[in-house]
Amino acid sequence: MSHFTTIKVQIKNGEFLHQVLQELGYQVECNTTVRGYRGDRTHAEYVIRQTNGYDLGFRRNGENYEIVADFWGANINQQQFVNSITQKYAHKTLIATIQEQGFNLEEEEVLEDGTVRVIVGRWV
Repeated sequence: MSHFTTIKVQIKNGEFLHQVLQELGYQVECNTTVRGYRGDRTHAEYVIRQTNGYDLGFRRNGENYEIVADFWGANINQQQFVNSITQKYAHKTLIATIQEQGFNLEEEEVLEDGTVRVIVGRWV
């Protein structure tokens, strides 16, 4: 019986996802298998290998990616892991969008609660 769990996340851009994972310090392998309990395996586009044999994967499901992992053995804080990736992904997507639309990043600060405050501007 498989122990793999999937978590849907609002991540659409695989290139940005790959960059985010690397920026967070993860070694990422592309288009390979995710290892889980008792040798169970499943495929994912982006895989973070763990020395304990319980990998973390990201695979496309429709328009979005989902996280696939055997969290029972992965030995990570699942909520913290998901939050760090989705926050950094949202920031990267925001910066790309404001640049595409001709805005400039004027100011950016991280508040005490972890919220990122961004001020943008554009000359018209």
